[in-house]
Amino acid sequence: MAQPLHPAHPVQDNSPTAGRLPLVLLSAGAGVGGLVVLGALALWFHYGSQMFFEMIRTGFAACF
Repeated sequence: MAQPLHPAHPVQDNSPTAGRLPLVLLSAGAGVGGLVVLGALALWFHYGSQMFFEMIRTGFAACF
């Protein structure tokens, strides 16, 4: 007798690395986001708020 293509109970992954990929991606994204925020704060404190906003405004003007 032929077996169904999709079993009634899906096969579960019981390997030690199962389910770690979303956690790794989330951690990496949080790390990159934290570095971006730290970089923005470093530029803010180095150049001051007027220069910081002027650079952002100039960047938007160049893009649009």
